[in-house]
Amino acid sequence: MKNGFIKVAAASPVIRVCDCDYNADRVIETMEKAEKLGVKLLAFPELTLTGVSCYDMIGHRILLEGAKQALEKVRAASAGRDMLLFVGLPWALGSRLLSVAAVVYDGALLGLVPRTHTEGSRFRAAEDFPLALDDAPFPITARQLFEHRALPGLKVAVELGADLDAVIPPSAEAALAGAALIVQMAAFPETVTSTADAELNIRSQSKRLAAGIVLAAPGRGESTTDYAFSGLCMAAENGVILAESEGEDSLAVSEIDVEHLLNLRRSHGGFDADADFEGVQLFGRAEPEQTALTRSYAKHPHLPEKAEDMPAYCERMLDIQVSGLVKRMTYAHLTHCVVGISGGVDSTLAVMVSAMAVKRMGLPSTNVIACTMPCFGTSSRTKSNAVVVAEQLGCEVRVIDISKAVLQHFDDIGHAHDDYSVAFENAQARERTQVLMDIANKVNGLDVGTEDLSEFVDGWCTYNGDHTSMYDVNLGLTKTQVRANVSHIAATTEDRILKAALYDVLDCPVTPELLPIHDDMIEQKSEDAVGSYSLQDFFTHKMMICGFSPSKTFRLAKAAYGEEFSDAELKRWLESWCRRWFSQQFKRSCLMDGPAVEAFTVSPRSGFLTPSDGECALFLKDLENL
Repeated sequence: MKNGFIKVAAASPVIRVCDCDYNADRVIETMEKAEKLGVKLLAFPELTLTGVSCYDMIGHRILLEGAKQALEKVRAASAGRDMLLFVGLPWALGSRLLSVAAVVYDGALLGLVPRTHTEGSRFRAAEDFPLALDDAPFPITARQLFEHRALPGLKVAVELGADLDAVIPPSAEAALAGAALIVQMAAFPETVTSTADAELNIRSQSKRLAAGIVLAAPGRGESTTDYAFSGLCMAAENGVILAESEGEDSLAVSEIDVEHLLNLRRSHGGFDADADFEGVQLFGRAEPEQTALTRSYAKHPHLPEKAEDMPAYCERMLDIQVSGLVKRMTYAHLTHCVVGISGGVDSTLAVMVSAMAVKRMGLPSTNVIACTMPCFGTSSRTKSNAVVVAEQLGCEVRVIDISKAVLQHFDDIGHAHDDYSVAFENAQARERTQVLMDIANKVNGLDVGTEDLSEFVDGWCTYNGDHTSMYDVNLGLTKTQVRANVSHIAATTEDRILKAALYDVLDCPVTPELLPIHDDMIEQKSEDAVGSYSLQDFFTHKMMICGFSPSKTFRLAKAAYGEEFSDAELKRWLESWCRRWFSQQFKRSCLMDGPAVEAFTVSPRSGFLTPSDGECALFLKDLENL
């Protein structure tokens, strides 16, 4: 339960139709197996103890009594186990025949949840009604939630059979009432499209409800009189399928991150709005336990996990960048793009986006003015790559040496030429920005910014230098996304010269090139100061987008990166990231316009906002406990 995780499982054991004693044994065996895996919530299909394919036998007195006795057997076997069970059976309520989920925990029957949508079935809807089993009262109602004692935000709801396909399913109402985890006890048979349909449904529903969903469908052992059953089991969270199993004795196990779901709901709003539920039943032990993680975490959460999805993803990002730039230029009646090119990956992408934009506008490629402005830290390698890329795109290339202007500026402000302090570095960045903006004014153009989202998050930019522009096409892209776009263009271009230059750009270390170099070698490397950009982007995703604590982010980084970084390195860079997140906000508070490519940005108008004088003490304190 620590860090908001709960290990869940969906199970579909091989049963025997109408043999309730045998089926109860299979449930207990599965429960014991799941317990060894650390599972705290276990869900079975609808009518687990009888089978969904009993036809008219489902209402026979012998079967109803057998199912009730089987439930008692399961309830007794659950004693002493820290596991919430959802087991299906038929239940007679006076003259009504119900299909219910029996919710069991630690030897207690917490309640029965009946199926709500019963049209066309042998079952009827139930009115809320208190009954007793062995003199222990429990509710029978579809409108009840089950909340964990140690994790109050973990509220669980259940729906059965046809409820899953209702126009307004019970899960929607339950989510509005605060249920973050939905158990779906399914009844559908196997068809040629059943798995694909179920995957689509569980992904879309878990995304729309910002919920975790655990689904179990009937499996082998059901009657094949009219249908076959596959035993499909799945666990999903916010649109992502975490675990899936289909076949004999299928079992899908994973961890649902309840903290993530609650953070999403707080940002979206609209949940915890419906209090019209009869009651909340408590389960779970009071002391939270550490949940062993089996789910994987991608090192690059801002990119698609599947390689085959990358080309379309990059094309989409490029279209957003180009469309934003075209709109801004068209609106302002501008005809030229002015881009400062350094040979780095960010400016390389910016000049390529600018070339695409003027082409879309029907303007010649020479309307992109690519300016390389060498100074004290410029290497021939980066300068050469910058020029080659721009020339291959057909841009007008201008080489403007700013060293004399910067030295004059040093003399004007009384700064020693060999004083390599921050003023030495920033003067160069501000001189470059002045040159670019003034050229843009001369040619009826737009100074196109090159800084990316990662650099704005960590503040690795000069205030009113490379920090500013007239429109920044990279503002919404992380460094990993910028690299992905450049790599995609390199892989798809037929221009061999351009391809070679782009791959060399990708091979170069990220550098601001503001300190003097020796033997024409790149010496000032950004990642030496702020850490791996891959790691920084991971921190940004977990801390700012997901809203996780530093300690939880540290844990997930270890899971994602394995042995790539030591614990000491992870802690060092995470602490650095936290400090820069707060201390560099003043730069983000006055950013220029630029298009977002994800549903996240640090724009001061519509993005993630932080006070410019906030304190990071609580975040650093959280790291002290590692």
